[in-house]
Amino acid sequence: MTSSQQSQFMTNAPLIKSSDPNQIVVPDKTSWKNLFAYMGPGFLVSIAYIDPGNFETDLQSGAQYKYELLWIILVASCAALVIQSLAANLGVVTGKHLAEHCKNEYEKGTNYILWILAEISIVACDIPEVIGTAFALNMLFHIPVWCGVLLTGFSTLGLLALQQYGVRKLEFLITFLVLTIAACFLVELGISKPKASEVLYGMFVPQLKGSGSTGLAISLLGAMVMPHNLFLHSALVLSRKIPRSVSGIKEACRFYLIESGIALAVAFLINISVISVSGSVCSSSNLNPDDKKSCQDLDLNKASFLLKNVLGKWSSKFFAIALLASGQSSTITGTYAGQYVMQGFLELRMKPWLRNLLTRCLAIVPSLIVALIGGSAGAGRLIIIASMILSFELPFALVPLLKFTSSETKMGSYANSKIISAITWVIGSLIMGINIYFLVDHLISLLVHGHLPLVGKIFSGFLGFSGLLIYLAGIGYLVVRKNRESSHLLALKTPEQRNASASAYGQPREDIASMQLPHTRNTHHNHNQDQDDDAT
Repeated sequence: MTSSQQSQFMTNAPLIKSSDPNQIVVPDKTSWKNLFAYMGPGFLVSIAYIDPGNFETDLQSGAQYKYELLWIILVASCAALVIQSLAANLGVVTGKHLAEHCKNEYEKGTNYILWILAEISIVACDIPEVIGTAFALNMLFHIPVWCGVLLTGFSTLGLLALQQYGVRKLEFLITFLVLTIAACFLVELGISKPKASEVLYGMFVPQLKGSGSTGLAISLLGAMVMPHNLFLHSALVLSRKIPRSVSGIKEACRFYLIESGIALAVAFLINISVISVSGSVCSSSNLNPDDKKSCQDLDLNKASFLLKNVLGKWSSKFFAIALLASGQSSTITGTYAGQYVMQGFLELRMKPWLRNLLTRCLAIVPSLIVALIGGSAGAGRLIIIASMILSFELPFALVPLLKFTSSETKMGSYANSKIISAITWVIGSLIMGINIYFLVDHLISLLVHGHLPLVGKIFSGFLGFSGLLIYLAGIGYLVVRKNRESSHLLALKTPEQRNASASAYGQPREDIASMQLPHTRNTHHNHNQDQDDDAT
């Protein structure tokens, strides 16, 4: 492929185009009104917490265990707020997002592995969005699921065209879609009328009964705390031009925490509403035999018919609208997450429409095969598998984030305190511990109760435990490996130190005060800017 052909598909332009690159400028004064300048990235990130994968696992947990797993949503939401705030802080303080830090920190082989895992997680995230959108089209327009899967390959290209109108327009669109989803499920909640006392009990009293509930709990965690979201959030915060001062950085970190809290609180209420509606409907005493059977293996498609039968036609329509809004908005944020991952790890940027088409094709192929062979039931099971894949891959994004944000050589005085570090490492350890327990439990169950011949059991056991050891070794390597010595940008006071930092990071960059969405900047422009800074 020639360089001219490559240039057709690769670009160094900003990922979210704007006629005014400095459009979102935070005033250089301390005021609570600055919060409005920071509003936006949190809502783009919150979409990942209310995508079709979440709806699928929420519906199943409510149908099978009523309100018993609501506490998982509460714990996961609190953990998500802490973790997402760390991702935002990393971008604000250093002016680089997580994928760029990984490339600078780890060896080439490790980087390729982390990049592949990140790409797999993005495809795993896109599969529920493809299937969810196909189900929504089926509910609203009676389009076959397999045909809906194909249509989703082109559905978001028009929405991605909104990038030319700037960051704010895209953020307003996503916020509108989030509020649309919230309104739909609040209506559903009002129609189904679950008992408030039982909902509160399930939310604040932890309980986990059997491997079935453990599997769903892992799926809920995988659907709530997504690895690609950490890369996305650390990059989205770079769309703001923040004041270059200690107070300005502190204010940015504080307001991003508040903004993320507001967005994730909305996502939390939506997830609680979905589980509560599902639990209330499936525990109703006036269900007919067909509806009871649907509750035993509830997926997104069956949920529409169940709501229509029990709560009425409009209930299923509200559900379909919420599902369509969720699927469409999720694909936009997934595209940008993939773009940041590719740019950060490989210093390669594809045009958004091409990146969307590539990711969507990788998700469409398994979705289409399963939809044609297994129907809606098979597609529903594929969503659960995709959510579990996300949970298993989370440590490979979470551990680097925790280590980077706890490092004073990278974050300076903005590094995590010992209390925050302890809390975040406990959260990460619990998630990894649950994953390992689930893997071992299912592997032992397969070997003991499976119908495999003796040779098959020995071979499966060898592969299973070998894979588990590799998984643990990979996590252990990331945990025990020491960070390289590299100072964060704000800690550098002299021009010589800033120039040394620029070469250490691999390319000259402006200070984070003028950082926009990550893209390669002109070296000559950076040199002139540094001279201007030195003169001042």
